[in-house]
Amino acid sequence: MAIYLPSIAEEAGVILDDLTPREIVVELDKYVVGQHEAKRAVAIALRNRMRRQKLAPELAEEIMPKNIIMIGPTGVGKTEIARRLAKLADSPFLKVEASKFTEVGYVGRDVESIIRDLVEISIDMVREEKLEEVAEKAEHQAEERLLELLLPGPAAPAAAPGSSSSSSLGQPALPAGESESMARTREKLRQQLQEGQLDERTVDIDVRERSMPHFEIITNQGAEEMDVNFKDMLPSLFSPRTKKRKMKVSEAFEYLIQEEESRLVDMDQVTRIAVDRVEQSGIVFLDEIDKIAGRESGHGPDVSREGVQRDILPIVEGTTVNTRYGMVRTDHILFIAAGAFHVSKPSDLIPELQGRFPIRVELKSLTMEDFIKILTEPKSSLVKQYTALLETEGLKLEFSRDALDAIAGFAFKVNESTENIGARRLHTIMERLLDEVSFNAPDLKEKSIHIDAAYVQKMLADIVKDQDLSRYIL
Repeated sequence: MAIYLPSIAEEAGVILDDLTPREIVVELDKYVVGQHEAKRAVAIALRNRMRRQKLAPELAEEIMPKNIIMIGPTGVGKTEIARRLAKLADSPFLKVEASKFTEVGYVGRDVESIIRDLVEISIDMVREEKLEEVAEKAEHQAEERLLELLLPGPAAPAAAPGSSSSSSLGQPALPAGESESMARTREKLRQQLQEGQLDERTVDIDVRERSMPHFEIITNQGAEEMDVNFKDMLPSLFSPRTKKRKMKVSEAFEYLIQEEESRLVDMDQVTRIAVDRVEQSGIVFLDEIDKIAGRESGHGPDVSREGVQRDILPIVEGTTVNTRYGMVRTDHILFIAAGAFHVSKPSDLIPELQGRFPIRVELKSLTMEDFIKILTEPKSSLVKQYTALLETEGLKLEFSRDALDAIAGFAFKVNESTENIGARRLHTIMERLLDEVSFNAPDLKEKSIHIDAAYVQKMLADIVKDQDLSRYIL
């Protein structure tokens, strides 16, 4: 469900799927347990984007996205909600830590690299879509080229310099009998090729050399700011060269498919669609925003906190960022910020930045019931993951209901007594619980293991009781 303005939707050939906010929440429920308020907020934000597409262009241009701040401890689903929302909307999505950025003038990444990275992600997405569209045609053309190499036609009287060795243009006409015989042989070869009977045969193929001269340019704003095209300046140095290589038919087929795909995909169109997609449906997840909150102290490691906020402000407000693919506007990119805010609070952010995040949602700490749901309900729940992993060893793993209750109880207890790391505690608990099983799985004669509450108690009780030990192991 990609979200475009009408003109972009027509160009990309996309049919918009009108998911209601309630349906969006139901989709998010498949992957994230609880946090209904946060899901409602992002569902409304996504639906508003779809509503905006139906407005007149003049009014749509004036409507800005309502950015969101999620407040809650680690491991409660902040990142996962944003990630699943982006997948649901088929939107370019980038997760960054606000603490990685520094004020302009300090050593570190500048905030405009967020948009440049988002454009790169969008280009990869659109390119993959275009490759899927041309995959069948590319495979057919690669097959024809490979058949030419396996069964070359009669040589042309004079080949034009630089012409492709696999081209049949300019070949003399064959007598009718020979032409039919050649066609039958070619079809027989095609059948053998499709059945994999020719995979071990070798062919000579022209391969482009990938060795390119390496330039490293160090600037204070990164290489993408250097608007210089060395390929145009030094065409002879960068001109692609080819060389003959012997390959197995299976390898040659894969190489020719890739070559045909690169010919069939128009990268100019990919770039144009990708940039439009970033501008209209991009989502940026700014994690750890609480780490840059707080007033300027004037010294120490936090000297550029407020400076980073002031640098982020224009990107969130709406500005134009120069990338290697052209200018990108950030006016309609949705920003979702998140932080635990244990030490600071949202009001510690500079007022201008607070105003750009009008929606604030507090995520609740996970309860024992939430842990049980996380273990069993999501599409790729932890129990399903571990069961599937051990099935690859021929081992059938089963968890009883009381075992799941015990696991959830231990996770909740350790979170209460030590640091609260949310659902991530379940990973450490499960790893410790299944340590012996995972290690001995290939050697076990009995290929069915039942995990019950007694086994959970045996593996975890002593560690949970010893707080000093649980701090290091769990």
